[in-house]
Amino acid sequence: MIKRKELKLLQEWAAANDRKPLVLRGARQVGKTTLINEFAKEFDTYLPLNLEREAHARLFHHITSTRDLLMELSLTLGREMGQKTLLFIDEIQNSPQAVAQLRYFYEDTPEVYVVAAGSLLESLLDVQVSFPVGRVQYMMLRPCCFLEYAEAMNKPMIADAIRSRSISERLHPMVMNLFKQYTLVGGMPEVVNAFARRQDVVALRDIYETLLTSYRDDVEKYSRNNTHKEVIRYILTQGWAYAAERITLANFAQSAYKSREVGEAFRTLAKTHLLELVYPTTHTTLPLLQEPKRAPKLLWVDTGLVNYVAALQTELVSAEVIEDAWRGRIAEQIVAQELLTLDNRPSYHRSFWVRGTNGSSSEVDFVLQHKNLLVPIEVKAGTNSKQKSLAQYMEEANHDIALRVSSQPYAERQGI
Repeated sequence: MIKRKELKLLQEWAAANDRKPLVLRGARQVGKTTLINEFAKEFDTYLPLNLEREAHARLFHHITSTRDLLMELSLTLGREMGQKTLLFIDEIQNSPQAVAQLRYFYEDTPEVYVVAAGSLLESLLDVQVSFPVGRVQYMMLRPCCFLEYAEAMNKPMIADAIRSRSISERLHPMVMNLFKQYTLVGGMPEVVNAFARRQDVVALRDIYETLLTSYRDDVEKYSRNNTHKEVIRYILTQGWAYAAERITLANFAQSAYKSREVGEAFRTLAKTHLLELVYPTTHTTLPLLQEPKRAPKLLWVDTGLVNYVAALQTELVSAEVIEDAWRGRIAEQIVAQELLTLDNRPSYHRSFWVRGTNGSSSEVDFVLQHKNLLVPIEVKAGTNSKQKSLAQYMEEANHDIALRVSSQPYAERQGI
């Protein structure tokens, strides 16, 4: 069982005096249901619903009051209401009535702890169903981060070193070997658990295939017409090879699809949290303003899936350091994935920097807001152009802090 860091966030939510129903968001198969089942052990009564089951969804069709609904849920599930009750409504996107009911849990039965989850929640916005404004809270669940992976692999010494941000010279090679393994396997919980048991990458193929098939089958739920469906399927087949690469929408991946068609498909897939089109900024100071007219960078939900679909596993295994694999792009993808796990807000988006001067090719891999600063992050690939771009950023910045990510031991240095 993976110990997810979001369990602590759930405990803090439960302890808050002004607690509201919590909507847990995230891509399919990132472990939302498993997380809540683990959290439920702290309650007297657990009422789990899955609204993909017609009998469960039907409970919300004829609601007289929230208390009557809770009584019916208790009878249906055969569980008595305890002093501390957790109600979990999974796949809530299947019932607009259940979404609307969330506000009444907040207003009429605040003593009940209510969590809702679903993989396609954003799709509700397209059918004019919205979550009660000001009556719910939101939290994102991402794939497992490296710390969670280290704990799942039963590496307590490495996990403690990560927490304390103190990795000795002796421990550093072991940490990097494990991080390379994490980059290869990825952070999808089912994959991580399976690898922890068997330590066999080849044995993970069936799980990767099942995940990919479920994503592709979901196209029917996302698409509005045949063309939309075709473009989405094309992206889910060909797009993994463009991870951490700046793309153009028109004729994406050598297709014949138009910019508008590809853009619509990407926006739909972004709602499922399978990917993000990350747009650049030309600024080095706050506010962080992205420029949607410039070419975006394509980042996928999980590096393990990228390695599998793009057939990069062998290259990554044979690479001496992660930065050498796939021209440095897999290193950039995994750094992007770790950055995403730092923030559980649904509104959080990654960004990178390009120089605003016409004709300039200067680019810094990521920029991260830290307090009132925009800190540049360069994923080291040993090229002079990257060093020059970072130096140009720092010439324009109003601070002297920059980060380089590499396989080398941690060090603080003056100058670029």
